[in-house]
Amino acid sequence: MGMMAKMRSLAPWFIITVGGLFVLFMVLSDARIGDVVGRRSNIVGAINGYEVTYQEFSQSVERARQNQLAQTGQEIDESQMDFFRDQVWDAIVNQRLMDEKIEEFGITVTPDEIRDVLLGDNPPQFLMSNFIDSTGNFNRQAYEQAMFDPQNKQILLQLEEQVRQQRRQEKLQSFLTASITVSEGEIERAFYDQAVKMNAEYLQIRANSVPDSLVSITDEELKNYYEKNKDEYTSKQQRKLKYVLYENNPSKEDSLSIKNNLEAIVEKLQKDTSNFQTYVEIYSDQPYSRDSIALTRLGTELADAIVKSEQGSIVGPILSNNAYHVYKIYDRYRSETVSVKARHILVNTRNADKDSAYTKAMDIYRRLTSGGEDFAVVAEAESDDPGSKVRGGELGWFGKGQMVKPFEDASFNGRIGAVQRPVESQFGYHIIQVMERTSDSFVVEKIVNNIKASAITIDKAYDDAGDFAFLAEDEGFDEIAEQYQLEVLETVPFSGENNVVPGLGANKALVRFAFDNPVGSVGTVYKVRKGYLVPTIVENIEEGYKPFEDVKGSIERTVKMAKKLDKTFEIAAQIKNKLGDSQDLKAAEDLDNNVKYGYARDFTKGKSISGVGNEFAFSEFAFTSELNKVSEPIKGKNNSFLIKVTYRTKLDDNSYSVQRGGFLTEILETKKNSFFTQWVQNLKEEAEIVDERYLFYR
Repeated sequence: MGMMAKMRSLAPWFIITVGGLFVLFMVLSDARIGDVVGRRSNIVGAINGYEVTYQEFSQSVERARQNQLAQTGQEIDESQMDFFRDQVWDAIVNQRLMDEKIEEFGITVTPDEIRDVLLGDNPPQFLMSNFIDSTGNFNRQAYEQAMFDPQNKQILLQLEEQVRQQRRQEKLQSFLTASITVSEGEIERAFYDQAVKMNAEYLQIRANSVPDSLVSITDEELKNYYEKNKDEYTSKQQRKLKYVLYENNPSKEDSLSIKNNLEAIVEKLQKDTSNFQTYVEIYSDQPYSRDSIALTRLGTELADAIVKSEQGSIVGPILSNNAYHVYKIYDRYRSETVSVKARHILVNTRNADKDSAYTKAMDIYRRLTSGGEDFAVVAEAESDDPGSKVRGGELGWFGKGQMVKPFEDASFNGRIGAVQRPVESQFGYHIIQVMERTSDSFVVEKIVNNIKASAITIDKAYDDAGDFAFLAEDEGFDEIAEQYQLEVLETVPFSGENNVVPGLGANKALVRFAFDNPVGSVGTVYKVRKGYLVPTIVENIEEGYKPFEDVKGSIERTVKMAKKLDKTFEIAAQIKNKLGDSQDLKAAEDLDNNVKYGYARDFTKGKSISGVGNEFAFSEFAFTSELNKVSEPIKGKNNSFLIKVTYRTKLDDNSYSVQRGGFLTEILETKKNSFFTQWVQNLKEEAEIVDERYLFYR
């Protein structure tokens, strides 16, 4: 790669995100540009009085999108756009608030500091990686040559700005966390929690293994629990919506357009000697590959066409799995894998005795072999297999191991074209006709065009939704929906937390509409995953305690599990008594059906234990207990135990001394990062933040 190209490849790193945010999504497709132009205000939000314009926000998102594209080679999934814009907005807010504090604290970064970062002994890793030579070493000479090349001036300015921002943030974090320390006790706890490994035998009595018949619960107990724990059953204000949805599904015209385009491409391929890969890279929705294919994984029409094709020929376009496919047969060869295409008529034995089912199957067999009736017609009328009867009994292509054994034997051994005598399986009697069989395998290259809604189709859905919203506002939501015979859907009650509407996904604008307007209000058009919807608010539920009857089932499960856990403790105590002085836990497994014996190896304090889970009481006991002695019953979160610790690491003073520094550094960095993250969160909670992006993106 030329030096200029190397420098250009760095540009995607210059993004607005804090800490190297990886961005995921498309930018402008959800913004109705005409709507934006027509607004009086061009401000999408404000942070402590600093106004963020629509153009500024869109450009930030686009830069982030370009960064993601450069890193992954993939465009952003449009369905994730709302979540993406939230991430970028949060990054802008964070950066702005930090910049304010940086100015307040007088934190600066000098040109010499920036020069030291870029030209010092250890340049940033993302820069160095572009100048690694064939031996895997950093080419310092090439790096400096690129840095001082006048042609790279603009890129160097961007680099300097990025380093300046990074150093400002590092200095801010250092300033804020300078007083954070780590005590010797914290280091010791972390060391021993990780360094001490233990082995233990155990008997586990699981609460969910205790039969319901062993516990009884009264309504009075449930009501007492509810009153004592009432704060656990509060509900925030909730709203409920009805809506009509205009789905942006592809139309017949969209599908036909894709097919026509591919037909034109195939026609061009027949005359063009260019490499097929070139066409894949230009026209396919999937990256180029040359793969062996299994007929059994393809749609019947596509598999049939490939079987009939010669090496070098082009197949398609053919519709399969909601996409049109064009295949080039790169190679065709014999293999040991056999595939069969067959059809059948099933007479099941679930609704009749075997004798009458067999009589019916034989009657159908004779009609096909002697009467000359059409197999597909008879299958559609007589078969008890609902999946295949609509296709004239066709099952498509399948290989060995995909069908029940009697059916497989008849299909792989039967004569092609012959209608076979009824074959019995656990499903009933099958009258089978093998249509084709091949041992050929195929290596293919392919162009795949997914059937997606066109811009025209999407715009029509939006316009139709807009027309409905206009009429519903004047004449009534239900009246217009009924007049135009539109299906009215309904959400469950939802709160404003997380900006999520159950069943519709994250949608801040829709949630804002639901909570900022009175019951009966009709909304405008909102974009969701499936298309565009128009909502109306049908119910407001005020904040308060959930009624006992609404949470009774949940309380009953909680109380029942607590009683079962108590029961496991009783069972553990009984087993302990039966053991007496014996330390043989394995033998005690047979004393109760609810008991499970296990052996935990090399577990540490505070970590999940294989076979046991996150049972703190288990690991806490094992950390201090006497070795090779069965414990008294121990009650955990979901189980009770009898435990015998058989091994625990012995540590000398030198082990701690050697590893102390590493633990100190790790704990200190964790505390500093946690403090800084919380500090930024506190800034956001105290700041005056206005977010009106929902007016621009629906």
